[in-house]
Amino acid sequence: MKKYIEERVIEIANYIIENNATVRQAAKQFGVSKSTVHKDVSERLEGINAVLARDVRKILDVNKEERHIRGGMATKEKYMGKF
Repeated sequence: MKKYIEERVIEIANYIIENNATVRQAAKQFGVSKSTVHKDVSERLEGINAVLARDVRKILDVNKEERHIRGGMATKEKYMGKF
């Protein structure tokens, strides 16, 4: 794997952990696609740093469990005129 990809993977993982960020937020922050972030943290990171991969997985699992709540809140705010 190329060095710049490894560096990006670690930077994204640290960003997600430090900011409790979603894949979408990380993608926006680093200027890459959601697919790239997902591949970085679910596949590439395991081979680079297993401990970091485990910590990121915990955060992403929580985000996955909460996404239906966030979607409902966004819809509610949209129709309440807050957007």
